[in-house]
Amino acid sequence: MKWSIISMLVIVAGLIGFAAYKGGGLVEQGFRTAGSTSLKFVPILLVAFVIMGFVDTLLPQQVVERWLSDAAGWRGIGVAWLAGVLTPAGSIIGLPLAAALLKAGVGAGVLVTYLTSMATLSLIRVPLEVGFYGWRLMALRVAVSLVLPLVAGGLARLMGPWIMGGPAT
Repeated sequence: MKWSIISMLVIVAGLIGFAAYKGGGLVEQGFRTAGSTSLKFVPILLVAFVIMGFVDTLLPQQVVERWLSDAAGWRGIGVAWLAGVLTPAGSIIGLPLAAALLKAGVGAGVLVTYLTSMATLSLIRVPLEVGFYGWRLMALRVAVSLVLPLVAGGLARLMGPWIMGGPAT
């Protein structure tokens, strides 16, 4: 987490420096825009963190082992695929939820499936995509993306022990 914050601060410093170089009050305008955007997203983030806390607190270990561990096999991957499709608000809710699930012991294959499904198949995207580029391209994108989370989850089950450590299942 420390390196993520440092990297983001370096990017922010670069953007502030570039805005100052361009002049014309762009630094002040950038901070005003950031403040107004923050006011819109802080409530959503607070709700996401509350969800994360309760998932971490209330998710029984037996459920994790039976349905969400890598030992659950394709059943866990299937549950994660569906959960990613149904996650409301996309990554704003999904990323803190994935962090809580990781802490609860959910398997890497299941988490990769969930994150990939949320990124490629989330139902919240469908109306936006239809509005931007029409139902045909949206349908094609969804059709070719249906298997991506399953492939990613299966590969994560195979590669997880080498990258994440721990025994292979």
